[in-house]
Amino acid sequence: MEDGVEQKRSVAALFDEHAEAYLDSRVHRAGDDLEQLVEWADTADRALDIATGAGHTAGALAESGVGQVIGTDAAPEMVRTATRAFPDVTGVVCDAERLPFVANSFDSVTCRIAAHHFPDPTKFVEEVARVLEPGGTLAFEDNVAPDDDALDDFLNRVERIRDPTHVCSHRVSDWLQWASEAGFTVETSRVITKTLDYDEWVANVDLSAERRKRLAAAFADRPSSATETFEIAESDGEIESFANLKLLLRATR
Repeated sequence: MEDGVEQKRSVAALFDEHAEAYLDSRVHRAGDDLEQLVEWADTADRALDIATGAGHTAGALAESGVGQVIGTDAAPEMVRTATRAFPDVTGVVCDAERLPFVANSFDSVTCRIAAHHFPDPTKFVEEVARVLEPGGTLAFEDNVAPDDDALDDFLNRVERIRDPTHVCSHRVSDWLQWASEAGFTVETSRVITKTLDYDEWVANVDLSAERRKRLAAAFADRPSSATETFEIAESDGEIESFANLKLLLRATR
């Protein structure tokens, strides 16, 4: 994939267009998951928030008292939005898989609901390990897929229809393996569900009518077990909401 260059450019371009929508997004701006990541990382002196998006995690870290918070993102407009919304955050435009920082630069790294866009998640984890000082904390969250192959396929199919820059929602076992191979000790990991309003989820990426039809067809053709697993709620044949599965992981280097 040539280091995923084209994929990364597409991701940056899409998120440049929707930076303000992500700043206002209920899913991103608050929640118990955000509070948990901040709690795991708020004793840091120097924190790095990778793929900061509109800056909610970085901003919460700064507000919690972390002395230096850097938020990075591949999308320049996301970085501008984050630093405008959270003035105590320093913004850097960069690739999550090629961080422009020397080894042992930070004592905490966060990454929230972003890694499913990364072409090479193992490289991302290795980069986190490199820039974290010994004893440093990784506080991580991302969408994950069930272990069942049919449900995994369904989830990633609907995500790619909605957003062509989606690479993959991986399984929990993948993230645990990659963290271990990069030298991390996983202290805590658990899967939570977060209910998404379907219309808001679609509106965040401004889907064309054709993609909306394809997305509705994919939900209609879902595996029977998907309704319970993803807590899919319908009214008059229309999807109202569903639940994302998200991994919350705390690891030390």
